[in-house]
Amino acid sequence: MDYLPLFCQLRGKVCLLVGAGDVAARKARLLLDAGAQLHVCALEFSPPFSEWQQTGEATLIQQPFSPELLDKCWLVIAATSDEQVNQQVSEAAEARRLFCNVVDAPAQASAIMPSIIDRAPLTIAISSGGRAPVLARLLREKLEALLPQHLGKLASLAGSLRERVKQHYPTGAERRRFWEKLFVSDRLAQSLANNDTPQAQALTDELFNQPLDNRGEVVLVGAGPGDAGLLTLKGLQQIQQADIVVYDRLVSDEVLQLARRDAERIFVGKRAGHHCVPQEEINQILLQQAQRGKRVVRLKGGDPFIFGRGGEELETLAGSNIPFSVVPGITAASGCSAYSGIPLTHRDYAHSVRFVTGHRKQEYSLDWANLAAEQQTLVFYMGLAQAGEIQRQLQAHGMAGSMPVALVENGTSTRQRVVCGELSQLEILATQVNSPSLIIVGQVVALRDTLRWF
Repeated sequence: MDYLPLFCQLRGKVCLLVGAGDVAARKARLLLDAGAQLHVCALEFSPPFSEWQQTGEATLIQQPFSPELLDKCWLVIAATSDEQVNQQVSEAAEARRLFCNVVDAPAQASAIMPSIIDRAPLTIAISSGGRAPVLARLLREKLEALLPQHLGKLASLAGSLRERVKQHYPTGAERRRFWEKLFVSDRLAQSLANNDTPQAQALTDELFNQPLDNRGEVVLVGAGPGDAGLLTLKGLQQIQQADIVVYDRLVSDEVLQLARRDAERIFVGKRAGHHCVPQEEINQILLQQAQRGKRVVRLKGGDPFIFGRGGEELETLAGSNIPFSVVPGITAASGCSAYSGIPLTHRDYAHSVRFVTGHRKQEYSLDWANLAAEQQTLVFYMGLAQAGEIQRQLQAHGMAGSMPVALVENGTSTRQRVVCGELSQLEILATQVNSPSLIIVGQVVALRDTLRWF
């Protein structure tokens, strides 16, 4: 270990910044965020420093660097464009046994400023020891995307509950289980993020009042149409916290691989014309696992509330008072159209878009007259088996046989295939693709030749 990671309490303490350019301004903001009493030594000052002086946040010292400026300091940062001045600052700090950070010169520095992720009071720092600052920044950006903004509020809440937890749970094992439940409670986190104090208090009390082993919940997560990069950040966070992941065939392997490695996986795959697990049984699986105290993620392709039967599954949970939440996903219509270069709406061709299911409990009957109207785009989910009926009904109700259509197979994945033609050919075109496929009907399909990119 080249450097000892150390978090310093600088609130109210004098810190000297030598230099007042753009790089120095970035360092100044960090010191101000930490509550430091900022002194800045430079011959000229960039605009932010003048503003900080006017607001009383910084003291500007317009003179060449002098070692005496370090006498009352706790920390010094050399951030000038003059290497000799930076060296002078470093040597003066070393003589006073004072930690010094020298910008872009780690060999001269006794302290390094890391890349910081601020979720106060939670702080994460990343350093490459000055060898690869761009790598440290890239890692910070990745972690920033993974860590929700509400973590700081959750950490603050945990701090306020420590004594209550000690009194309520006599053993270390019980306390650990409580903290695990609190930190993965999505509903509590959402309440804190929304500054809903009464709801957060109610959910916190609920955690204390219920037995530790009987606090299961279900999170319905939309996995998107296939490309793992289209999974939302919140969806990723949820599947990485799950004890059990219940998934079906429309969830891509790439998305499934992002789940926690030790999570139990339950496949409830559905295929066109053959349901491996009936919907009612899926509902019971979610209910039973939650009743066992498990954190269950129901991972569904696309968006769970758009032809995903998510509502049916949650009705079962609501009837048994099982806590649940929903993380929406990018629905197949949006993902497949974008990756096919087909805009669903366009000022010149389509003023609205309709999502239609090709799979219905009862006889396949729709308001075909309205579906055949002009200036709109139709997207049929699970419509391959009904392609012939769709073609006949739309034409019978006035849609031209020359209307452009597209069938998108395995949309957004590396196996995506798009077959285009006209409405009068739809039944034949449907025999050229396999499920899962989406049918898009409308003038916007003609734009694919110009806009295709994937």
